[in-house]
Amino acid sequence: MAGVDEFEVPLWRALAVFRIAALSYAAVRVAQNFRHYDHPVLSWVVIGVMAGWTALTIYGYRQPRWRRWPLLIADLAVTAACLLVSPAILGPNGLQLGIANIPVAWIASPVLAWAISGGRRRGVVAAIVMGIFDLLSYRSYGGAALDSPVLLILAGLAVGHVARLSVDAQARLQRATEIEAANRERERLARGIHDSVLQVLALVQRRGTELGGEAAELGRLAGEQETALRMLVGTGPAAPRDGEVDLRTALGRYASAVVSLAAPAHPVLLPAAVAEELARAVGAALANVRRHCAAETKAWVLVETEEAEVIVTVRDDGPGIPPGRLDEAAAAGRLGVAQSIKGRVRDLGGTVAITSAPGEGTEVELRVPR
Repeated sequence: MAGVDEFEVPLWRALAVFRIAALSYAAVRVAQNFRHYDHPVLSWVVIGVMAGWTALTIYGYRQPRWRRWPLLIADLAVTAACLLVSPAILGPNGLQLGIANIPVAWIASPVLAWAISGGRRRGVVAAIVMGIFDLLSYRSYGGAALDSPVLLILAGLAVGHVARLSVDAQARLQRATEIEAANRERERLARGIHDSVLQVLALVQRRGTELGGEAAELGRLAGEQETALRMLVGTGPAAPRDGEVDLRTALGRYASAVVSLAAPAHPVLLPAAVAEELARAVGAALANVRRHCAAETKAWVLVETEEAEVIVTVRDDGPGIPPGRLDEAAAAGRLGVAQSIKGRVRDLGGTVAITSAPGEGTEVELRVPR
């Protein structure tokens, strides 16, 4: 992603500064000790190779398309080669004096590059590989020889962790920016709708009620559309674009003059498919209310959230369901409750509980895992 690449740029710049500083330190150490080497001229050849490779990698890692396996592997190989030729250049005399290998801290450069490009795991892999080459160059596998590999592993872990945190933070910031922009657009549309459509619908509802007759029915329909439109433009923050939607938005289409929706103030995020199936189950429950109850019957949809599940309750003040009616309907092949409600929720791994008694209305409780 372009945003992620841009956010990694400061890390690659920091690596470039480290390479230059480590190269300068290596050159200073060679200048101090080359008289003790068996092959002093070759030590400066190695420094020249390191300088050229430093310039090439600084340019290469500036290009996002170059930050791939070919350059990363070549970086590790060139650094390992400079490290492995050092004992031969120092010779027995230099090794006996305890003079450090020619690259010194420069060997950490590819480890940091791998960590920035792929996080902790990739950084640790590069550190282990470079640590093995470092032990081979020392020709010793204990004591102070282990210090350098351990430091490389710690550097790979730390820088890789920071790199992944930076990328994750950038992704969250980008998503938050998109949500904020969507919310501002929603607010702008809501203001425009409130100044025009909602006011007209409210006027139609009021005048229809005053006139009575067929106009009253038009007023009632206008009131339902006004309520539904208010829910649509005022349901809350836009859902993140990561496959989740706000259940409040999915249920908002059912709100009307006779159906009230009560939901938490915060988004109730569910996978899009789950939210849609749950909303359809709620719609089926409300359809039963319209089909079997009087036109003025009120219904309430309550959304609750718990740590492990989402609970949606549909209540109405209708006449209730007589005992045995649901079983009779299923036996007769009318499977609205069995399939449209229970079947959908069961497929989502949830449960349905129906409570009803004659004259006391009906309550349908839908529970779905989060």
